[in-house]
Amino acid sequence: MAHRTVVRNKAYQTKSFTTVERHNERKNEEYFNSDVELERAKLNVYYKRNFNEAGGVETYQETFNRLLAEKKIVKHGTKPDAKLFCELVYDINTSYFDERGGYEFAKEYFAEAYRQAVTEIGNEDYVISAVMHTDERNSRLSEQLGRDVYHYHLHVVYVPVVEKKLYFKKNNKDPEKAGKLKEVIPQISQSNKWPLKQQGERDGRVVTLNSYSFLQDRYHDHMKTAGFDGFERGERGSTTEHLEVLDYKIKQDTIHAEALAAKIQEQENTAADNEKRLAAQEKKIKSMKGKVLTAKQIEGIPVKVSRPLLGGSDGDTVTMPKKDWDNVKKTALTQAQTDEQFQSAVAENTLLKKEKKKWRKDEQGYIEKVKALEISTKKDFMERATQEAELYNLKNAVARIPQEVWNAYTKSRPQQKNHQQEGR
Repeated sequence: MAHRTVVRNKAYQTKSFTTVERHNERKNEEYFNSDVELERAKLNVYYKRNFNEAGGVETYQETFNRLLAEKKIVKHGTKPDAKLFCELVYDINTSYFDERGGYEFAKEYFAEAYRQAVTEIGNEDYVISAVMHTDERNSRLSEQLGRDVYHYHLHVVYVPVVEKKLYFKKNNKDPEKAGKLKEVIPQISQSNKWPLKQQGERDGRVVTLNSYSFLQDRYHDHMKTAGFDGFERGERGSTTEHLEVLDYKIKQDTIHAEALAAKIQEQENTAADNEKRLAAQEKKIKSMKGKVLTAKQIEGIPVKVSRPLLGGSDGDTVTMPKKDWDNVKKTALTQAQTDEQFQSAVAENTLLKKEKKKWRKDEQGYIEKVKALEISTKKDFMERATQEAELYNLKNAVARIPQEVWNAYTKSRPQQKNHQQEGR
């Protein structure tokens, strides 16, 4: 399998700060991704963290608010539902690091990838967090190799900023200012930072492509120039390994979800039986109340056990046959025991209900993750299929160019590479 560099960018509204932060900073106690091993989170590597004046780590929202207050970023003309922060995820095949020294090599690699990220972002001040995750086990590769292998990748959360030129109105009362440049502001703008279509150079030609396609080029070229090798440029949003891992996780999560559903059904059956048992016990206890004394009450009665015949004197004592006394005591003890069983059953049922609620929540989470993974995988396949179709059509178009025209064109541009060999 060829190793491929992949970088993805995703934009968010500010309401997603907490969700992204809790995942990246490992603040959750549990993760739907069962491959996350929180005991290894201490090995995660930070290339950028922001701190407040007291020395504590700022939350993502606090960093964003501080940058606004310091006027390092400006919300000029942004809509209420605008996406005001982004996340770059730098990735490469798990086995690439495993074959080259693992953890230590990955730290060096992503330190360089972070430098490339800062170049893309434009200013390190705009970086909210940059952390290399080292705690996600690659189940597929681990099973193949018979040992634990971890998938190293870099998350860089940042504010997308562009320089926005503001001009005085053309009808300004001051003719010296009319239509002139007023100021340049650091405007938050995801759409201008990453336009859908952008012109750029590829293999000596000016082409119009998605801005993320050029981002893939720059990431790959930067790492090559920095001295790293042994990889190819990956397709945007997809790699062979990425798709295989997604498919593997979908299957594993589906199995897990089915197991959870079965366990929920088992818990529900147990709870239903328990509720029936509780109802019967409660009914029995209610029927006994007022008809018999409790064990404690009976134990407190002073009793003189008679010989064969009933007799005795008036006062605080009572005389009855020992057999009758034993029956009374037995009755009270039976009630006490039943009451204890009832209370125990109530506690057990309460616990079962809590467990059932937790399992139901877990099951729903896994079901949603399975659906999300399926959608993500289909999207990746469609993107890859679309790109391959476009490439196929391009190659066919190039192939139809008459040879004499092609020769004349290439001779006029001696430093240009053979475009018939053009890849993605």
